[in-house]
Amino acid sequence: MTTLVEVARAAGVTAATVSNVLRNRGKVGEETRRRVLAAVEQLGYRPNLMARALVEGKPHTMALLVSSIANPFYPEFALEVERAARKLGYFLLVCNTNEDPAQERAYLDAIGGALAQGVIVMNADFVQLDALQNLRRRGVPVVLCMWERPQEPPPLPCVAVDLYQAGVLAAEHLLRLGHRRIGAVCGSEPTGNHRWRLRGFLDTMAQAGAALPASCLRYGHDTIDDGRNAAHSLLAGEPGLTAVFATNDLPALGVLQAAAELSLEVPRDLSVIGVTDIQLAHQMRPALSTVAMPTAEAATLAVQLLQSEIDASPDHAPPMRVTEPPRLVVRASTAKPHHGGAPGGTGRAD
Repeated sequence: MTTLVEVARAAGVTAATVSNVLRNRGKVGEETRRRVLAAVEQLGYRPNLMARALVEGKPHTMALLVSSIANPFYPEFALEVERAARKLGYFLLVCNTNEDPAQERAYLDAIGGALAQGVIVMNADFVQLDALQNLRRRGVPVVLCMWERPQEPPPLPCVAVDLYQAGVLAAEHLLRLGHRRIGAVCGSEPTGNHRWRLRGFLDTMAQAGAALPASCLRYGHDTIDDGRNAAHSLLAGEPGLTAVFATNDLPALGVLQAAAELSLEVPRDLSVIGVTDIQLAHQMRPALSTVAMPTAEAATLAVQLLQSEIDASPDHAPPMRVTEPPRLVVRASTAKPHHGGAPGGTGRAD
């Protein structure tokens, strides 16, 4: 493996000059810079990142903590974070906690300040804010991403998405189509992470005079299987439903599965809408109507905010960045009720 000293010898300069050129630091003449870069290319030199981290006392990495890498949203989000981090010269470590608080703490203890300069933590039900605050007090930059209620910021630097508005958009879409007998599948417990998007949906339905009774609501986990099971239970108890809202795309895909198993044609017999807009949403048949989260923007903001936290003094007030609002994406899984909607419905889109 070629060393820095060998590059310096080939370019006729000191090792310190080679280091300055590679890091774009110090005053180096243009002719000298070209000579160093030519030697780097000719010898195939690659920096030893571990050695650099030991010398500088800081790793050139950021960490991303996710709850379940099996959830297709997180690989998609991690890709966007990795792109944004590389633009700033960082590599990315992805840490999967399996929704285990003990595993979260183990990762935070191992990563914070040693393996990564800072940590982006995806907001989820298992996340322990006190552990993240303690990490920040120890001087490790932390950013909480996908916080769902910008009006109530957490005691940490965060990137927020107004997912209450996502529920509003889903409800308005179904109401415009003429649906009045609607069920909802929540991908978390009542006090869990999806409560704001569910509340936006329920509030909008109530304001339209179509409030959901408790019999039209099911809670579970953010998985296809739980969405399928919830939909079977929901449709068995309320067979007259014409539409179902799910608080995330995975449970919504489970609702599509349940509809197929019950010989219900979507959207002729049952309209289905989710939230997030993962790639599977448009790859399914019928393609899933959903409310898209600004995933790429949230990832970029999280990386930029973490970089500013790395550069900031540790005692400043925790900032918050808010993304653009979610947006409605209408696909093939929603349509007007086949029989013109329940009494009082228009049976047509506005």
